[in-house]
Amino acid sequence: MTLSKGEMAAIVAQDIPHGAYVNLGIGQPTLVADHLPDGSGVVLHTENGLLNMGPRPADDEVDPDLTNAGKQPVTELPGSSYFDSATSFAMMRGGHLDVCVLGAFQVSAGGDIANWHTGEPDAIPAVGGAMDLAIGAKSVFVMMTLFAKDGSPKLVPSCTYPLTGVGCVDRVYTDVATFEITPDGVVVLDTFGTSYDELAERLEVPLSQR
Repeated sequence: MTLSKGEMAAIVAQDIPHGAYVNLGIGQPTLVADHLPDGSGVVLHTENGLLNMGPRPADDEVDPDLTNAGKQPVTELPGSSYFDSATSFAMMRGGHLDVCVLGAFQVSAGGDIANWHTGEPDAIPAVGGAMDLAIGAKSVFVMMTLFAKDGSPKLVPSCTYPLTGVGCVDRVYTDVATFEITPDGVVVLDTFGTSYDELAERLEVPLSQR
């Protein structure tokens, strides 16, 4: 069976290095906060000005003034700090984040990412801090479904949507497989509810196995 969003988030959380400084993008990536193991030492950063963010609060513990960049309620962990947007973006642009986890409309075989606009006339652009994160973080993980609603793949030879960042994606976590983007091509690390051969048949991207 394919993975649920929560299962995808748990796999991403397991792959984040101990003690890393991490930004979680809006949407599916925010679920990663709820799956970080105890003692991971991971420090979560939000571009709206919070360092050492915790997981979602219980319903009776929600503080309406304490949210992530997606306006979802969050908790603060001991040692957390607050700062303005200029300081937050300086952290992102200055290479101070070890990992960012982003959603995407498309990722190319060369590690390009498109996640802010589909190019459709009625689509609402939503770049936020994605460009800063894609280029500023030391490692970029993408979390997305592998296929769109119409069945078209989101892992493609080259992006057809407006780009967010070029050659910046390191790993792609999807509901049916996890991929690593390397200088030598796309490597399939794990599959879920499908096989390597089935993936190779459905994707136009050349694949190899670990």
